[in-house]
Amino acid sequence: MKGSKDSLREKIRKFFKENHPKYKPTFYIQGSSKTKNMIRTKEDTCDLDDGVYFKENPDDVAATTLQSWVKEAVDGVTDATPSHRKKCIMVDYKAGYNIDLPVFIFDKDKDLHPKLAVKDVGFRLDDPKEFIEEFNRVKDSEGQLIRISRYLKAWCDFKKEKMPSGLSMTIFSMRHLQKNLRDDVALKYTLIAISNELKKGFKCVMPTTPKDDLFSDFDENQKTNFLDNLASFIADSKQAVDEKKNQLDASKLWQKHFGKTYFPEGKDEEEKTTSAALLAKTIGISKPYCETR
Repeated sequence: MKGSKDSLREKIRKFFKENHPKYKPTFYIQGSSKTKNMIRTKEDTCDLDDGVYFKENPDDVAATTLQSWVKEAVDGVTDATPSHRKKCIMVDYKAGYNIDLPVFIFDKDKDLHPKLAVKDVGFRLDDPKEFIEEFNRVKDSEGQLIRISRYLKAWCDFKKEKMPSGLSMTIFSMRHLQKNLRDDVALKYTLIAISNELKKGFKCVMPTTPKDDLFSDFDENQKTNFLDNLASFIADSKQAVDEKKNQLDASKLWQKHFGKTYFPEGKDEEEKTTSAALLAKTIGISKPYCETR
């Protein structure tokens, strides 16, 4: 994936040098590969977000046009045609990963924050680098924020339908991490804290530019589905942490929310730190599937 990223960058540089020399692209890796909370999805895939930045827009081209130029630059890299999505150009690889290329205009002399190209909409303020800086500011030295956010992302991936994005789960983790020596205890209380916030208002506001609400377009079915799943997860986490002394029994409760792919089946024996020991062995959650930094 790192090699593919480097190859795409070279193709984009070459394309713009030959076809649109006024536009000089620079790049910045963003998203979970930068915050180190990337997970292995249920479909055994992962992705990388590599922002394509232009310092200025000398010809004042439309956002959709600028995106289409990036799409043209990477067309033919794989057998599949790149997808022109709302907020990025997506290049899909047979090896089980994809690289997303969001496009930004950033006039450093005029703009404090870059503007993201949005298909058929225009440019809107968006600053992924500011978010990464905020994540690094609030994360703990023990890495528990990274682990808890992975658990929550893996839960949403396992449940999949009508569940919030991984970015939403990362934001909730940043806002509500309840640190504990045991990850299972920390996860239980973090879930409770998230639930308490949502009872006051169903929203998930970005802590950085553009500070929009990621739940703003959730319909009632999505809202109900997420809250029901959250309540069920809290109830089972309380049982696993507070009541179950048998490792096998505790693991079955966690598997209801992570699946057997993410969470191993425990031994049929008792131990004091049952689910904490199991969480440390989770596949694809505790350890990043692929590193790109």
